[in-house]
Amino acid sequence: MRSEYEVAHVLARSWDKVTSSGLNSWQVRTLRAIKDCRTLALGGHIDQCDDCGHLHISYNSCRNRHCPKCQGHKRVEWINARESELLPIPYFHVVFTLPDTLNLLSLQQPKIIYDGLFKAAWQTVETFTGKFNKAGMISILHTWGQNLSLHPHIHCIIPGGFIDRNGTWKPSKSEGKFLFPVKAMSKVFRAKYVAFLRASEIVVEQSTFDELFKKEWIVFAKRPFGTPKSVVEYLGRYTHKIAISNHRILSIDDHTVTISYKDYRAKGQKKTLTLTHEEFIRRFALHILPKRFVRIRHYGFLSSTWKRTKLTDLQSKLTEIAVAPLPIVIKRSHHKCCPSCKTGQMITLLTFDRRGPPNMFYKAANEKASSLASF
Repeated sequence: MRSEYEVAHVLARSWDKVTSSGLNSWQVRTLRAIKDCRTLALGGHIDQCDDCGHLHISYNSCRNRHCPKCQGHKRVEWINARESELLPIPYFHVVFTLPDTLNLLSLQQPKIIYDGLFKAAWQTVETFTGKFNKAGMISILHTWGQNLSLHPHIHCIIPGGFIDRNGTWKPSKSEGKFLFPVKAMSKVFRAKYVAFLRASEIVVEQSTFDELFKKEWIVFAKRPFGTPKSVVEYLGRYTHKIAISNHRILSIDDHTVTISYKDYRAKGQKKTLTLTHEEFIRRFALHILPKRFVRIRHYGFLSSTWKRTKLTDLQSKLTEIAVAPLPIVIKRSHHKCCPSCKTGQMITLLTFDRRGPPNMFYKAANEKASSLASF
């Protein structure tokens, strides 16, 4: 169901504040796209069902990856592409988090800081699997906390095993109960990231490095997924998530926005937070990624290069020794399905710009309906 309140509503009410808030041009361009999404400003199209003849007017989506309304079918399509890559083995969910000491640098040099997060996490996994072994990992960047504060971290899905130098699959030593010791991973992750930071083009004060080594870096590992189906469901939950979804916005007035959030310091207790429009927009803009920045990355034997030539053979070998066959249940996208009969497909008859559907639309649509009915 469509939410009563949307991020776009806040932007529409306070657009003059967006343009005068000091945001960079890319952030303003992104916010404008979200504000105009599925409105007359982007034009639209007129569709007709090829089965029952139902007519439907739709306004165009902005298709921006930061938009709360444009992620549904993208998520399903991405999952459908990944489901053929699942292996009949345990998968682990590991989260690598940057300390808040790096928040200011994240705002100043987001591409470098976030690239380093991906690299340090993968180097940490490689360290524990061994120099001559090949592990696999899918990583997804999230930059936010529940209250829209800056909280850069990556969610990683890591298969419980690796391929040795002879091309043989080796399961994790824990027999699927855990991946690697998280305390040891935290220390290696810190060392890898600090080494990356020292080698980067960013000028960092020695006092910052001293503070980074004083802090305890967080690597969190969950229990392994129960089935490959659980992995698919997890992917759908995290891959195309954004800073805040529309259903978390509880109310909007002329000056403030009230949102719901979970306070994990209070054992996940649900709370509400009221922000001014300016503060809400400022916090939302913190999580607009740099242009063309890749936020979902694949490594090792899950990388695109390796998958094209060798993954099928690995799946066959593991399926032969698996205790149970690989169960896969995938949700399919229904955004082209007829909302009336639920069976036909919507076919685009014509498109229109911000001036709206032309007067001739009604005549053209009726003629098209008659031609479809004659077949």
